[in-house]
Amino acid sequence: VLAIRISTSGWTCLGIAVGVTLLAHTWTGWVWHWILREFDQQPGLGWCIRIYLKVNIAKYLPGNVWHFYGRIWAAKTAGVPLGVATLSVLMEPPMMAVGALLLALISSPLASRIIQLPILFAVLILIHPWCLNPCLQYLAKLTGKKKSIESDEDQIIRVKRYPILPLLGELGFLGLRGSGFLLTLLALSPITPSQLPLLLSGFSVAWLLGLIVPGAPGGVGVFEATAVGLLEHDFAPAVVLSSVALYRLISIVSEVGGAALAWLNEPPSDRSSNQDQG
Repeated sequence: VLAIRISTSGWTCLGIAVGVTLLAHTWTGWVWHWILREFDQQPGLGWCIRIYLKVNIAKYLPGNVWHFYGRIWAAKTAGVPLGVATLSVLMEPPMMAVGALLLALISSPLASRIIQLPILFAVLILIHPWCLNPCLQYLAKLTGKKKSIESDEDQIIRVKRYPILPLLGELGFLGLRGSGFLLTLLALSPITPSQLPLLLSGFSVAWLLGLIVPGAPGGVGVFEATAVGLLEHDFAPAVVLSSVALYRLISIVSEVGGAALAWLNEPPSDRSSNQDQG
């Protein structure tokens, strides 16, 4: 690892990787806007992106739930019913998981697809409104006060149609995150076109495990261990270790930068209201 040197073009790749990763998080704020529209809510697109970028860094706090809580509270403060705010946030992780599975499936060899297809079909069924609505209602009762939800709304909150647009949006998010990882690896080692499917598949599986393994703030440790285990047989171990470490640093830098940009672009009225609440 200590022998690895980054060339001028490598630093350029790393800089682009930071930009692509920041774009991925900005894009997910847009997807959250789509999810809220599925519940007939019309918050501003810029507001959704700013809130997402501001609170996303909180996922590294112990518990791995504070970024969710931050968005729910911000949405409720902005006038979104508590139940809708909660469900819009709870819908995101399963759709991200589907996006990761889809990306892994597209880029995997046939033997791996035989294992991944049943899992993908099962998750696609789970996010159908027939299955999703009862699950979301149950989770909302666990994460929020039932009386508060009932007092905020006179009608039962339901997903009215299959969330195909948010699902495609989360697939785009994973594609951007995967591109950032490829650029990070490219900064350290050449990549051939034939290696791209392997890298995207390995990244998707590692990212998915980092998402679903409980108790790992931001997937720290889980993503890195999985990525190294999947890729060390096809790439030099030093390159893989350096790449996953650099990619984690790039992710944190992009998230901190996104939070700073969101704060700087926050309207003065919102900033003063936040200070009054504090």
